[in-house]
Amino acid sequence: MQILSMMVFFPLLRKILSTVQVFYTSMAMAIGGYAVLFILMLNNMNNIYVLFIPGFFIFVAFGMLTVLTTVFLANTVDYGELKNNRRDESVIFSMQTFVVKLASGVAALIASICLSICNLSNNTETLQAAETAASSVFGLRMTMTVFPIIGLLIALAVFGKKFILTEKKVEEITQQLRKNRVSE
Repeated sequence: MQILSMMVFFPLLRKILSTVQVFYTSMAMAIGGYAVLFILMLNNMNNIYVLFIPGFFIFVAFGMLTVLTTVFLANTVDYGELKNNRRDESVIFSMQTFVVKLASGVAALIASICLSICNLSNNTETLQAAETAASSVFGLRMTMTVFPIIGLLIALAVFGKKFILTEKKVEEITQQLRKNRVSE
């Protein structure tokens, strides 16, 4: 679904929305998908086909967010050139790889901490083990739904407060860079 969204959904949405609007749409889809998973978890839904619905929205959203990361990085290169009078695209794009690997490592660390805290066990022989297993599963489900929602909400807040490279601003930067190159 992520690859399909990169190739189909992003270009379709991009025809009618700005990149920032596609970003907010993707974030809303991801948060909505996780919220539906949370509701299904509270209702002990175990039908795999029903789980495809929120999964669809989550993976489509993350596919589009992956494309937007590259678009926003390209805009950052132009902004950096305007501010610093040099084009550092190799540094900026190589940092993306580092940040992805760092994020993967942090995610694995958080997942292992959550698994340790949830105390998952395959021991189901006693009633106490069954009760512990039920609370462990609940903790794991909360980790899989509530934490991503919180993370996405924090990302939305930071993006809304710090992001300045709207399409209008990017066009202004592009025009200024063209003027600078002509005058050199």
